[in-house]
Amino acid sequence: MKKQLLIIFLAAMILIPAANVQAQYRKKRPTTDIVKDGENRRQWLGNMADTSWHPTVGGLYEQVTLPEQSGKKGKKSEPIIDPAGKHKVRESAYDTVWKFTAFNAKTFYFIDYNYNNFRSLKWQRDNDRDWGNFDPVMDYLSSAGRIPMHICAIFAVNPSVTDRDLHDELVAKAQMEAVISLDYFRDILIEKQMKNKVSYKVAEVDWRYWKDEAYYTEEQPTDELIRVGLIVDFSSKKIDLLPSAAKDARAFPEIKFFPNDATIQDSYIAELDQLAEYMKQEKGLEALITGYCDNVGTEAYNTGLSRQRAIEVKKALVLRGIDEHRIEVLYKGEDDPVGDNNTLSGRMANNRVTIVIQ
Repeated sequence: MKKQLLIIFLAAMILIPAANVQAQYRKKRPTTDIVKDGENRRQWLGNMADTSWHPTVGGLYEQVTLPEQSGKKGKKSEPIIDPAGKHKVRESAYDTVWKFTAFNAKTFYFIDYNYNNFRSLKWQRDNDRDWGNFDPVMDYLSSAGRIPMHICAIFAVNPSVTDRDLHDELVAKAQMEAVISLDYFRDILIEKQMKNKVSYKVAEVDWRYWKDEAYYTEEQPTDELIRVGLIVDFSSKKIDLLPSAAKDARAFPEIKFFPNDATIQDSYIAELDQLAEYMKQEKGLEALITGYCDNVGTEAYNTGLSRQRAIEVKKALVLRGIDEHRIEVLYKGEDDPVGDNNTLSGRMANNRVTIVIQ
């Protein structure tokens, strides 16, 4: 009897602490059951874009709120998420690190590197980590000493994703994981006792615009979320790694249409000729063509009419030698009126196509 009681006592001493640890694990690790369908799910994902889950000792997790970037002197720069959203920048606008043995402070470099690798490299305690395409940067930082660096993790949502809610969820996921990865990179630099001042950023790019003609000639990724790579710069100035592709682009006036009509009037032929000539000279730019109309008629009819107007302008540019992939078409029907639809002059103003060079 005493022997049985002793066995029960010893079993209890072992099982109770184990149960406590398991309960703590269940309590602290992120759970998936809080991610629900509909608005609750989107709200949760939106909140998660501002937080990150960091693994701790024993495989548990703790939630850490991402600090805002501080402008105070002497304070370490923190990763920031670019609020501007997509950027109209192209891969061809950046140099590649493989062209150089030393980096130019006036040049922006693109590195085809999956920044998520920083997370796995963090746990390799040796100093000879496999940096892959990022190797030239680490060599430069190690040899130059105290050289400043700006680094931006860029991602894109696959153009095949047309659902707006899914797109927003993917953006929130990409922002969160990129910031966590940049945190790991910072930890590695601290671990290696490197004195370089590094600032971080995360931004989304438009994949079709980024790849330019290669989007139509190369095999494209099938993943919904594309981890494009890193853009780096080694200047000490505060700079924008993702400058507008159309910073000083020329503005073109609207093309007006008669009510219930999608025919381009002869008076706009000269304007289209100028637009086509400008796009031939500025091969790095593209045109966003947006069609509109007044509110006379059904919503479906007006949407179709505005679409046809935008397409007619696109056809006119293609006939003048502009590649189709450089012309993006939108149609908004009776939305966003610039004139009062209760008056004739207002309706005439709303029957239009706008042209934006980007």
